[in-house]
Amino acid sequence: MKTAVTGATGFIGLQLVELLQRQEPEADVVLLVRDRPRAEKLFPRAFFPRVTAVGYTPEHLGAWVTALEGCDRLVNLAGEPIATQPWTKRRKRELQQSRVLTTQVLVEALREAKATPQVMVSGSAIGYYGTDPAKEFDDYSFAGDDFLAELCQQWEGAAAAVQELGTRLVLLRTGIVLGMGGVLARILPLFQAGVGGVLGSGRQWFSWIHRQDMTALIYYALTHPTVVGPLNGTAPQPVTNLEFTRALSRAVQRPAVVPVPAFALQILLGESSVLVLDGQKVLPKKALAQGFQFQYPEIDSALAQILAS
Repeated sequence: MKTAVTGATGFIGLQLVELLQRQEPEADVVLLVRDRPRAEKLFPRAFFPRVTAVGYTPEHLGAWVTALEGCDRLVNLAGEPIATQPWTKRRKRELQQSRVLTTQVLVEALREAKATPQVMVSGSAIGYYGTDPAKEFDDYSFAGDDFLAELCQQWEGAAAAVQELGTRLVLLRTGIVLGMGGVLARILPLFQAGVGGVLGSGRQWFSWIHRQDMTALIYYALTHPTVVGPLNGTAPQPVTNLEFTRALSRAVQRPAVVPVPAFALQILLGESSVLVLDGQKVLPKKALAQGFQFQYPEIDSALAQILAS
C-alpha cells in the first residue's frame, strides 16, 4: 500500500502521517512537499522508516510523476493558511493558487504517471456553504457566493477531474480544527492571561473539530469505499462563539471578560474578519450516517484533552 500526501507538514498533515504509520507500519507514505529538508527533519527516518519526502514546485511535473507511480491512495491537503493574513488581492491570489493550481497539477501528474489511485481525499472547507446565521448546513447543502465559497468551488472543481481516472473522490470540507497549534495556539495565551473574550456579538456559529477526529475521519474516508463526495469535517455539536469562549475559559480556569467589538476586527482583518464574525452551523451528516465515531463530539472534553496533552 502506498499513500501520497500533499500538505504533510501542515497542522493536519503532520498528525495524519503519524496516524498512517501507526495504523499501517508496513505501508509506504510519500510526502509531496515544497521544503524537503524541513519534511525530513519533521519525519526522521529513524522514527518514520516508510516515509519518503519528495520536493517539488507546482510548475514542474517531473518529481510528482515519479513519486505518484504505483500510488494506491492520495490525500491532498495543500494550501496556504486561510486566516493568518488579511485578504489583500495578492493574498487572495496566493490562497487560490496554493489550492486550485496545486490540485490541477496533481491531477495532471497522475495522468502522466498513468497512476489510478483507488481514492483521493482532497481538501476543501466549510466556507463552501457561505455564511447565514439562520441556516443549518450539512454535506448536501448548496454553495454560497462569497470569496471563500467561490474559492472552495474552484478547489473542488479542480479535484473533480480525478474521477475521469476512475478514482473515488472525497471532498473534505474542513471546519475549525482544534489541537495544540493552529487557531488555538493564537488565542490560548490570551485566555491563559485572563484577557480572552467574546468576538463580536458572540452569536455566530463556531463549527469545530478535534484534530485527532479530523485525521481519523480522513483515514476512515481512505479505508471505507462507501464514502464518496462531500464530507464535512466538523464535530456533531457545533457551538456559538460565546459558548466556545465560556468553554475555553472553563478549561484554563481563567475569566474571559474582554470582548472584542466587531468593528475592531473589521479594521484589523478587513474582509477576512468574516472568519470570526460570521459563522456557519455545519453538521457532519454523512460522517455519522457512514458510521464514523467521533472521539470528541463535544467542546468541553475536546478542550480538556488538548490542554492536558
